Amino acid sequence: MDEKTKFEIEFVIQASPQLLFQYLATPSGLSEWFADNVNSRGERFTFIWEGTEEVARLLKRKTDEFVRFAWEYNDDDSYFEMRIIVDEITKDVSLFITDFAEEDELEEAKMLWTNQVSDLKQILGST
Repeated sequence: MDEKTKFEIEFVIQASPQLLFQYLATPSGLSEWFADNVNSRGERFTFIWEGTEEVARLLKRKTDEFVRFAWEYNDDDSYFEMRIIVDEITKDVSLFITDFAEEDELEEAKMLWTNQVSDLKQILGST
């Protein structure tokens, strides 16, 4: 299996950390922008896109700060994390994404996140 490359992208979001966290950590919130439908049973989240299901485990979460998931099919240490960062001076809120992709899929993965977060911003009314 090819070695995956870790990447990080940051998006400025005009929303409170509390509101944003609901869209990152709950099945109903994730269903609004990340997948067509999301179900959870404990730490196990099932993401559904156009009839295809992918299961991820919730590895860590800290209310109003971050969530970290790992896809069940991964046999490596990769994960994806959505972290809320608030600038201490300006109070600007950013969504910081950490994910892993194979080298030849890096740009595609970044574009996918950009598109997904664009949907999230639209839902939140953040430009």
